[in-house]
Amino acid sequence: MAKRGMLIVLSGPSGVGKGTVRKALFETGATDFSYSISMTTRKPREGEVNGVDYYFVSKEEFEENIRNGEMLEYAKYVDNYYGTPLKYVNETLDEGKDVFLEIEVNGAMQVRANCPDAVFVFLTPPDLMELKHRLIGRGTDAMDVINKRIKKAVGEIRMMRNYDYAVVNDEVSQAVDRIQMIIRSERLRVTRVMPDYEQMIGDE
Repeated sequence: MAKRGMLIVLSGPSGVGKGTVRKALFETGATDFSYSISMTTRKPREGEVNGVDYYFVSKEEFEENIRNGEMLEYAKYVDNYYGTPLKYVNETLDEGKDVFLEIEVNGAMQVRANCPDAVFVFLTPPDLMELKHRLIGRGTDAMDVINKRIKKAVGEIRMMRNYDYAVVNDEVSQAVDRIQMIIRSERLRVTRVMPDYEQMIGDE
């Protein structure tokens, strides 16, 4: 039976660049984990592809998945649902593959409750003004929505105390390097490697 994989969770405020960092991380070619695509009820942004960036579904379909216990985590954020389908994550971890989640803060806390051995990384902006500039520059939201997201971000940053690591996204390449260092360190954690050695030396 394969050794169960490691679950890596990346989250942070809206507009901090989670998707950009995650894509750059995978493009390095140095990763050997699977990306779990989130499900959402929001409309696709320009260039986003269903089944690649997100699974875009209706509110009714999402709520049916919740009722059926088919979500590892989910949250409602600015009037849209976001969540992680449970089946793919469990099957991939059971195959011994590591899984990478890019999710919202509230969803990450649900994963923390269900998977305490996961690795939790919080991506932070250099400051709130920079975060606002990024949201405006994205050009996808009206100012009232942007202000709502900034207010939400303040509460999310306070939630950082519940994470294992904090990574500042000042430069995407540097943020990627920091996350790779975290993952390399986690692979060496005694609690992860000890079962292999216990099996090697046998029960006393």
